[in-house]
Amino acid sequence: MTQLSAFRRFTSHFSALPLLFTLVAFSAAGLAQAPAAPATAAKQDAQKPADGQKPTAQSDDQQPEETLKINVNVVSLFFNVKDKHGTLIPNMVKDDFQVLEDGKPQTIKYFTAESNLPLTLGILIDSSGSQRNVLDMEKEVGGAFLRQILSDKDEAYVIDFNVDASLVQDYTRDVHLLQAAMNKVRINTGYATGPIPGAGGGPVPTAGINRGTVLYDAVYLSAHDMLAKEVGRKAMILLTDGEDEGSQLKLKDAIEAAQKADAIVYVLLCADRGFYGSFQVGYSGEGEMHKLTEATGGRVINVGNKFDKLKEAFDQIAAELRSQYNIGYTPANTALDGSYRKVEIKNKQNYKIQTRAGYYATPREPLPQ
Repeated sequence: MTQLSAFRRFTSHFSALPLLFTLVAFSAAGLAQAPAAPATAAKQDAQKPADGQKPTAQSDDQQPEETLKINVNVVSLFFNVKDKHGTLIPNMVKDDFQVLEDGKPQTIKYFTAESNLPLTLGILIDSSGSQRNVLDMEKEVGGAFLRQILSDKDEAYVIDFNVDASLVQDYTRDVHLLQAAMNKVRINTGYATGPIPGAGGGPVPTAGINRGTVLYDAVYLSAHDMLAKEVGRKAMILLTDGEDEGSQLKLKDAIEAAQKADAIVYVLLCADRGFYGSFQVGYSGEGEMHKLTEATGGRVINVGNKFDKLKEAFDQIAAELRSQYNIGYTPANTALDGSYRKVEIKNKQNYKIQTRAGYYATPREPLPQ
């Protein structure tokens, strides 16, 4: 991961933020700066089939894929429906739902209960000092999850973040490459000495230093540079304690980027509470992570440092991603003024709807025909 020239393309749109988002195997013409190409150079390197591009939304109730090709202003919402016990509810129909934008009813253009649409998935692993005792668990269970969830038409990438954010595996459908990438992730506190954080090698990671865990920057770059040009279902899974220290960006910037990319964010809160207690460091990451996930249609699952809880959490996410409904509408407010629009999906049965909180009304580039 020494190809420093490859990440310079970030500075063309992110010049005020000198992040070391180290890219492996990216070309300078790669991600979001390229004009609406059917695939990034890195995906071409991964030998993505020419006819394997993800479908975009269509124009009739059964096949929503064509709608987004014809009318780029269609708002597409992926969502789950749950009862009061959190059980997923299948077999609902279009007439069960109502969509509101800024409180005003909208006309539904299409609806599907399709759980097999292609998925683009980002795995973001916190490798700061506070994760020392849970990182191996995250690698093992995360790899098993990818083997479980990815089909031959899905793809994923792996990012780790600590004092910097690094792409350790670009888009691929090869679970072995993804597992190998996770296995490469190592704890990085930014200090070269001292085997234990805070013991001889410097202060506790993320405590009183300029950059310790650039979580918000990692989410922004994952959304803006990896997912923004993708179509179909998109999700990020963060394995982290939720603590950010030293990001150039704020939480609101990370949320906005994820919303603009139409990406669902899940956070598996892997926190070694003993680490925080032993170093008398306050823990406050969970509240911010709830803000991030609730805005994007995901959720926080608190697993602590328990292997079984982490496996169960991944199982729950897999079930939710396989049980998504997809609803689309053309906003009655047609102004593409960049404003934020709140969206809400209601149902006659008063089940809980898990979806993103809104979107930004900005012009979108036409998708490839």
